[in-house]
Amino acid sequence: MADATLSVQVRDEFGKGAARRTRRAHLVPAVLYGHGMDPLHLTLPGHEAMLALRTDNALLELNVVGESTPRLALVKQIQRDPIRGDLIHVDLLAVRAGEKVVVEVAVLVTGDAAPGTTVVLDRNTITLEAPVTHIPEDIEVSVEGLEAGAQVSAKDLALPQGVTFVGDLDETIVSVSHEEVEAEPAEATEEATAEAPAAE
Repeated sequence: MADATLSVQVRDEFGKGAARRTRRAHLVPAVLYGHGMDPLHLTLPGHEAMLALRTDNALLELNVVGESTPRLALVKQIQRDPIRGDLIHVDLLAVRAGEKVVVEVAVLVTGDAAPGTTVVLDRNTITLEAPVTHIPEDIEVSVEGLEAGAQVSAKDLALPQGVTFVGDLDETIVSVSHEEVEAEPAEATEEATAEAPAAE
C-alpha cells in the first residue's frame, strides 16, 4: 500500500544546533502534522528517506518507536542542501487509508505527432484528487498522429479509476502546432543575388 516503510523516532531537541547534530548522525529532522493532531517532531533514517523521497507524492508508512500502530503520511515539502542536495528537513502530512487528497502530478507526453509539427506542453503538472493509496506517478498524454491545431484538454485525459481532475475541464494540457521554419538570413539572400550572372 505504501511506497516505503520507515522506522522513525520522536525527537525532543529543537533548534539549529539540535538539527545539525541530527544530520551528523545521518538522520533527517521531520515534522508530521494534520487531522487536527499536534505536530509530531521526528527523525527519519537518512539513506532510507533519501531513497523513498525520489518518488513524487510518496506515501510513507511510519513505524514510530514506542507506538504499536504505524502511521501513514504524504510528503508535503522537502528542504535540501543547495550544494550537496542532502535532505535538510521534511514536512509530512498525516493521512488515513481510504481518504482522498489533492496533489500535483506530472504530465508525460507519449507518441509522435504528425510530421512537420511541434508538441507544446501547456501544463507540466496537473492538479488531481486521488485516493491516498492510489496516487498516480504521472498522467500519460498520447499525441500519436495528431495534426497541427489539435489540442488535448483536461476532459480528454484518461485518468485512473477514482481519480478526478481539479480545475477547468476545458483547460488545454497539450497542443500541437506547425513546426516553425527558420527564414533564410537576408545577407545570404543578397549575396546569392549578387553572385548570380546577369541575363543577356
